Amino acid sequence: MAGSGKIRVLIVDDSRLVRELIAAILAEAEDIEVVGQAVDGRDGVEKALALKPDLITMDIEMPMMGGFEAIERIIAARPTPILVVTARGGVRTAFDAMAKGALELIEKPNISLDNAAGLLHRIRMLARVDVAAHLRVMGKSVATPAKKDSYVSKRNGAGIIAIAASTGGPQAINTILGALPGDFPLPIVIAQHIADGFARGMVDWLATGSRLKVVLARAGQRLAPATVYINPSENSMYLGEGGIVILGDKDPERRYSPSCDILLGSVATCFRERSVGLILSGMSNDGVAGMRAIKSVGGHTLAQDEASSVIYGMNHEAVKSGCVERILPLAEIARELIRLAGCR
Repeated sequence: MAGSGKIRVLIVDDSRLVRELIAAILAEAEDIEVVGQAVDGRDGVEKALALKPDLITMDIEMPMMGGFEAIERIIAARPTPILVVTARGGVRTAFDAMAKGALELIEKPNISLDNAAGLLHRIRMLARVDVAAHLRVMGKSVATPAKKDSYVSKRNGAGIIAIAASTGGPQAINTILGALPGDFPLPIVIAQHIADGFARGMVDWLATGSRLKVVLARAGQRLAPATVYINPSENSMYLGEGGIVILGDKDPERRYSPSCDILLGSVATCFRERSVGLILSGMSNDGVAGMRAIKSVGGHTLAQDEASSVIYGMNHEAVKSGCVERILPLAEIARELIRLAGCR
């Protein structure tokens, strides 16, 4: 941050209306300064290198040069925190952009004066991320997908993997799933904080890099091995007796959705000591109560370490609470899940 001590933001979007709306929201914050606006990806790259902002908001579908290429060029030349701003139609591309170094995404309709606090909070959190250091860690932690049939199940008690994640979670989840064998013997349930309408795009994106079946959870499904169930953002997800998926309404009292605590808490109730809880990168303390519930019934609890996390928030809170058995680098998490699943 420059001598003013303010967070310096560059806005890249081909829509003048969107640029002006974001600028108007940021102008209300005394600790944030808009240092420039760019009308397309090429303009964005040039201004990112010249102005050296602390954070960039980046559209995806733009003329001249799209956001995807602009992100790649900026990350290669001057790693900078990037918040992707996209319409629902560009969801898949937005996740591809995150895989290339962008930190998080937000849907354009969610950018409004009514939701200003949420945007400002994201910008303040993401501007703190040392992107260069994070990419170095991630570069070392890219795991080689397990060869098909390279593991044989010896089922030693674990019955389910439950994952809680927020900011930085999609990238971490993609790495973990990509390193698990196609015959992984347990179901995996995931609550990832995400905007409404984006979960389907994340499912499709994760499926391309995993040997497991990845689905958006539906009410009434019975959990199956080697299948990943993503909690829809529009619902609270519970597990009923026998591992049946139950989808309820959002809890209006909870700031983040879907709720990690609700899903992990129901896993603890249904699977008790056969539960494995994993809490990944993210802001807030959502998931801590769920992890505590899993530990209280004798299940296993794991957390992603600080060095490989985009935001050491949720996982840090869980570690501080004393409910985490093991803290692991991202590169080692899949190996530990394989061990807990009883594979060799």
